[in-house]
Amino acid sequence: MENTASTLDTGTLRRMRVARDAMDREWAEPLDVSAVAARAGYSRYHFVRLFREVYGETPGAYLARRRIERAQDLLRTANLTVTEICMLVGFTSLGTFCTRFKRQTGMTPTEFRRRARGPGASSIPGCFVLLWAGGFRAG
Repeated sequence: MENTASTLDTGTLRRMRVARDAMDREWAEPLDVSAVAARAGYSRYHFVRLFREVYGETPGAYLARRRIERAQDLLRTANLTVTEICMLVGFTSLGTFCTRFKRQTGMTPTEFRRRARGPGASSIPGCFVLLWAGGFRAG
């Protein structure tokens, strides 16, 4: 594979970085690839092609991978259900979350939690995690 820096100008690389940083900041929000592409100044299809060229994966795959990484942290530390964690990290379907989680880690979220936590390990109360994540909305 060619050196990406030599084939793409610095403006393009900077705009790809802006888009990736936006995905890293807003990972728990519903993100639309077209909206992220617009932030970077590209059409959806051109953005997907450039993102893959620069980072080696599509924006959707990148975002899903980052969400699974955050889910792993919560499964290790928080006293939340798998469904709560699924929703907190930005997935809208528990089935999709579990399928992608297993594809990335080789085990289900429940298996991961069981292996990642030692016996007697304490966890962060779910209410604190929800408060931090903005899970409590004014009614």
